Amino acid sequence: MRNAYGEWLKARREEAGLTQQELADMAIVSRSHIAHIEAGRRMPSKDDAKRLDKALNTGDVLISFLPDEDAAVADYFEPARKLEQQAVAIREFAYSYVPGILQTERYAYAVLGAGYPPRADSECARLVSTQLERAKILDDPVRPVVWALLDESVLRRTIGGPEVMAEQIMHIVTLVEQRRVHTHVLPFSLGVYPLLQGMVTLMSFEDQPPAAYSEGSFMGKVHDSPTLVERLQGAYDVALGEALPLAQSVTLMTEIAKEYAHHDPHDS
Repeated sequence: MRNAYGEWLKARREEAGLTQQELADMAIVSRSHIAHIEAGRRMPSKDDAKRLDKALNTGDVLISFLPDEDAAVADYFEPARKLEQQAVAIREFAYSYVPGILQTERYAYAVLGAGYPPRADSECARLVSTQLERAKILDDPVRPVVWALLDESVLRRTIGGPEVMAEQIMHIVTLVEQRRVHTHVLPFSLGVYPLLQGMVTLMSFEDQPPAAYSEGSFMGKVHDSPTLVERLQGAYDVALGEALPLAQSVTLMTEIAKEYAHHDPHDS
């Protein structure tokens, strides 16, 4: 639906003899935002759609046929993956397992290999390769800025075995020590807090509106709605304020990693 919407917009723009920049100026949006809409990567807000309709003299077509911005998408993570590559700031929240861009190879295999129905080894390897490719955004020493807010259960749930967990947690600690990722832990003692209901990723961009992605079992949603994105940002800020400070978070992660490293495999 996003692709069809974008293609229709592009066709109307070209019929009007306008460049992307000219349409952007008329609709009071950025040129890159027009490009992302036409490519099916983003959807305009309702206000943007109204201005685009006015600029292109298309009545209320763009606003009337604006897809449900909170609908689950086919191949649901792909739109979020594309946005992730464009973001200048990413804020992750996880309560069950480590966010994808922070996963080690062995941890990723353990997570992706546990899917249902079971995946063939070749399919699992392909998915892990994609996961590791995503993580390459951290190769840039500056951008995107990344925050990771982790429930303590992420650290305590043994995925892939103690050795894999020790490696995974220390990988995150290393990223923190390199000042590449800001990580804060929400301890069990905190009890309930905002965002506890599901995984959330908040993304900010240089020249387009912020977006959010939420995920549950077998489904995920990209959110463009300014109201909803703002609400999620607020919930994230509250949860971050209740999390352990950075130094205490690193101490806790290091202690848990040592527990895994010293685990006796013969213990039941």
